[in-house]
Amino acid sequence: MTDRREGRLSVALVCTALSAAVIGSVGAPLITPVATGLHVSLDAAQWTLTITLFAGAIAGPVLGRLGSGPYRRTTILVALVLVAAGGLLTVLPLPFVALLIGRGLQGLGVAVGALLMSVARAHLPPERSASTIALLSVATTVGIGVGYPVISLVEQLAGLRAAYGLGFVLSLVGLAIAWRSLPAEAPGERPRIDFLGAFLLALGSLGLLLVIAQPSIWANAWLAGGILAGSLAILAVWAVVELRVAAPLVDLRLLRQGPLLRANVAILIAGMGLYLLFSLLTRYVQTPDGAPYGFALPGVAAGAALIPFSLLGFLAGRWVPRLVARLTERWTYALSAAIAIVAALLFVVAGHSLLAVLAAIALLGFAVGGIFALMPKFVLVGVPQEETASVLSINQIIRSIGFSLGSALAGSLLAAATPSGSLLPAQNGYVTAALWALPPLAASALIITTVAGRRRRSSAKAPADRDASATPSTTSSRPVPTRADRP
Repeated sequence: MTDRREGRLSVALVCTALSAAVIGSVGAPLITPVATGLHVSLDAAQWTLTITLFAGAIAGPVLGRLGSGPYRRTTILVALVLVAAGGLLTVLPLPFVALLIGRGLQGLGVAVGALLMSVARAHLPPERSASTIALLSVATTVGIGVGYPVISLVEQLAGLRAAYGLGFVLSLVGLAIAWRSLPAEAPGERPRIDFLGAFLLALGSLGLLLVIAQPSIWANAWLAGGILAGSLAILAVWAVVELRVAAPLVDLRLLRQGPLLRANVAILIAGMGLYLLFSLLTRYVQTPDGAPYGFALPGVAAGAALIPFSLLGFLAGRWVPRLVARLTERWTYALSAAIAIVAALLFVVAGHSLLAVLAAIALLGFAVGGIFALMPKFVLVGVPQEETASVLSINQIIRSIGFSLGSALAGSLLAAATPSGSLLPAQNGYVTAALWALPPLAASALIITTVAGRRRRSSAKAPADRDASATPSTTSSRPVPTRADRP
């Protein structure tokens, strides 16, 4: 593949991922318009976002397995066709149930991101592949910053269905780009799908999303606790099934590797801290008039405040390879986490200034972009190429769970700081909540630096160990066992 063709493929992958990310962000700014326009409760309208997250989380591993061989291009195109069909359902003047089905189909666009990364890893040379995967990983960040203000503006000017119509148009654009640009795959063995594993993962993840993304369910603590315990039990059974089945949905043996496991734990707690801050800052700038804090920004202006968030997130994705060349991967990750901590502290000490809060939002965007650009490097260490999409899909689920936990924690902390009879929390509630983001961010950086440090020391020792053991009896050629050969 020539340099020009490689460049075109890289740009096409990023543009497809961006269109899918914007489509995924369509639900968040339209929750209130859905409730008022379709005459449903806010809890019901919240499902236009929750069902998209759920569909993306469940479809990820399934699409990853389907796209692990010769059907990768076909899998991506079929998924994007379904995303477009979902977009059409959101535009047509159909009942609320049809809107939910459409938003669920649009969630497949979120799941396509891992497949696009696997295309980059398989069809681009190492240096361009690494930079492209980094940009694909931060596409969600850029999509949020672009999607929120534009969707809010279209809704205010032309109405709810027109705002969803923009998502439909973007889905057609993404499909057209993918159709023209995705390379054909080499023939290979037809993938097998673990349907029992997919069902168990769907059931367990749905329960977790219910208790995380639907705060109203905690009005009945026994019900919420029962759903949480049942979901965790189902996911435990799913893990046992995946370890025993011949063709697992996700090869959990790979995830049991120390560095890979710790990298996933790191992104879980980092996602919690990052989204906690994101929720606080976006809510703070929209605090209505009459409160002793906040700036009463309307929806479009509040969305525009996220443009620096997306811009710096995108720049972080571009600059990360250069920083890695100077600082190494682990210290670049630690620097990104430190920038997020600086953003939190800036908000704590200068929350009365709109300029300072906007600067904190921009710094947070750079931190999110840096962390997500680096994460594929850590989770793909030692992973066979055919397992790329599957492993990245699980990492995507873990990232989404971290985001949901951060959002729920932000809501809980602000609710605890809201005086009885008041609609708004006290200002110190925001300060306290922002400080809560510091421990998970610091812990995430510590985990990554420890993992990378151990890996580097192990690789440094490996050549000496091999030289010491290089006798005729130990250097004979032996076949490498495949997964089918494992007990």
